[in-house]
Amino acid sequence: MKNVLKLVSVSVVLLATFALGWFLAATGTGQAANPASLSDLERRFTERMQNIVLEGHFTLEGRAQSDGNPERYEIASVTKLNGGQWRFNVRLVYGSVDTTLPVVVPIVWAGDTPMVSITDFTIPGLGENFGARVIFYDDRYAGTWNHGIRGGTMYGTLRPMH
Repeated sequence: MKNVLKLVSVSVVLLATFALGWFLAATGTGQAANPASLSDLERRFTERMQNIVLEGHFTLEGRAQSDGNPERYEIASVTKLNGGQWRFNVRLVYGSVDTTLPVVVPIVWAGDTPMVSITDFTIPGLGENFGARVIFYDDRYAGTWNHGIRGGTMYGTLRPMH
C-alpha cells in the first residue's frame, strides 16, 4: 500500500507540473530571454549547466549522519526567462517514473556566483513553504534547504552527464 501511495503521489506531482508548464507556455510566462541579452556570467552559467549531473548528499537537522544521504539531480538545461526567473529542466527518476520536468526558480548573483534563492516556495503536488539557498561554484554546489519544520544542508559536485 505504501508503494502505491508513493506512485500516486509522484503521478500527481508530474501531472501538476505538466499542467503548470502548459499554463506558463500558454500565457507566455516563462518565455526564454533573448540570448543576446545575457551577460557573460549568465551565458557561462547556462553553458555550464547543460547536460550536467549534481551528485552529492543532503542532511537532515537533528539526525546524526556522518556523510549525509545520497542525492542526484540530472539537469538537461538551464534557461534564463524574461522577468529574471530561470527554468531548470531536471530529470526525475523515482520508482517507475523517469521524466524531465521544468522547474522555474529565481537566481540571484553573489558577485560571480549564481545562487538559487527560494523562500515560501510552492511546488505543485508536494506542498508549500519550501526554501533553499544553493550556490554553484566551479564544479561544486552547496546550500541549505527547508520544507516546513524540516531542513538541512546539501552539497556535492557537478559533472557532465554520460
